[in-house]
Amino acid sequence: MANLLAVDDETAVAALIKNVLQKDGHMVTALTDPSQIAGMQLGKFDLILLDVMMPGIDGYAVCRDIRTKVDCPILFLTAKTMERDVMAGLAEGADDYISKPFGAGELRARVAAHLRRERRERRSILSVGEAAFNLSGKQLEVGGEAVPLTKSEYEICEFLARNRGQVFSKEHIYESVFGYEGESDATAVVEHIKNIRRKLAQAGLTPIETVWGIGYLWKG
Repeated sequence: MANLLAVDDETAVAALIKNVLQKDGHMVTALTDPSQIAGMQLGKFDLILLDVMMPGIDGYAVCRDIRTKVDCPILFLTAKTMERDVMAGLAEGADDYISKPFGAGELRARVAAHLRRERRERRSILSVGEAAFNLSGKQLEVGGEAVPLTKSEYEICEFLARNRGQVFSKEHIYESVFGYEGESDATAVVEHIKNIRRKLAQAGLTPIETVWGIGYLWKG
């Protein structure tokens, strides 16, 4: 059982999310007004679902505001599936997105996949070249300095680093990291890797290569 927060200005959608996820035994707080988030103890939530298109303040702004206050996965609910919209959302610190309209089965599976990832046990340090992965703290350091990766960015880095020298398609990476298959989900991997490369380059590291037509690898 997990404690979840769902924010969607459409009353019917918020109710659907709450009903579906409660059937899996989760505690679900459903809001239709994003301004209600102010003053809430967000640290108690294990996962947050945010609609992108909301009046007054959109999901991107909400995510940007709360990402510094929470360490849990944030998933966007969006009908906007163009690459630039996905990129904008992930750049704000979101971990994934679910395209509207979505079915109850997909919603349950995607939420379950992210919650499973959060519960994985991590131990010790994994050193790959100049990169040091703190497996318990889910943090990547280069030259003793922490690289500010989101949870999803970290998980993708760790997966590629653990399998350095091997090429993986974006679909394989998504399924291995998040545990859920879906064609649209692979777009998230592309955008995450763009953000990862930018952050690692700032730390003086360029370990991820693109093998055109196939996928990505962490140079061994």
